[in-house]
Amino acid sequence: MTLFQEIFLAIIQGLTEFLPISSSAHLILPSALLHWPDQGLAFDVAVHVGTLMAVMVYFRRDIAELVIAWTASLVGRGTSAESRMGWYLILATIPAGIAGLLLDDFIESNLRHVGVIASTTILFGLLLGLADRFGKRSRDINQFTWTTALIVGLAQAVALIPGTSRSGITITAALLLGFDRVTAARFSFLLAIPIIVLSGGYKGLQLSQVEHVPWANIATAALISAVTAYLCIHTFLTWINRIGMMPFVWYRLLLGAVLVVVLAAR
Repeated sequence: MTLFQEIFLAIIQGLTEFLPISSSAHLILPSALLHWPDQGLAFDVAVHVGTLMAVMVYFRRDIAELVIAWTASLVGRGTSAESRMGWYLILATIPAGIAGLLLDDFIESNLRHVGVIASTTILFGLLLGLADRFGKRSRDINQFTWTTALIVGLAQAVALIPGTSRSGITITAALLLGFDRVTAARFSFLLAIPIIVLSGGYKGLQLSQVEHVPWANIATAALISAVTAYLCIHTFLTWINRIGMMPFVWYRLLLGAVLVVVLAAR
């Protein structure tokens, strides 16, 4: 890829990793419309490292409290809201981790094409709109339970299907369970940390088999995606109660329609 292509795709990844609009739907468009080359494994690892850095820096205080409390509960020093949240995040990560190990090859071979991505972009966009419209939004972060964490985790596993949006489906699930928008988004973003670590580590092992790795390009992509993702998280959490989810729903419907047109023109 050219430097411009790398910068553009790194920005897109940084934005779409945490907005409920599907990163896979956006990353397929440059290839489909402009015939750009595939970004490759090294680029994927770089932008995932960047988004991981962003979410960990933004939630650094929350993460520190969760780790300390979870460790204390592990050695028998009692439980707290923070330690329980640590366990909830672990539980919610398990379904996607198992599904990824079992289905990754099948998904890569059969589901990463425009038709699937267009369908899921529209379908789960509509579901997000319904969740935002009819969800009670009466529960906060302290009202998470083992059951609600597991349900959100199962929803995250569905996001392995391209076009679904990991953040979109987990926020949708939390809204349907009655959580307020900020709580749904915060849990979704914290839940991104272990799944990005797992997927990034898996891809990193694959990357070790690549003979030539453009380290300067990787560093640039990681930095750009990190800065973009950090700004995206901050803006999203600041504005979400004011604007709701409908702007993202309408955007997904428009994007899905564009993908349908692209598919029909082939």
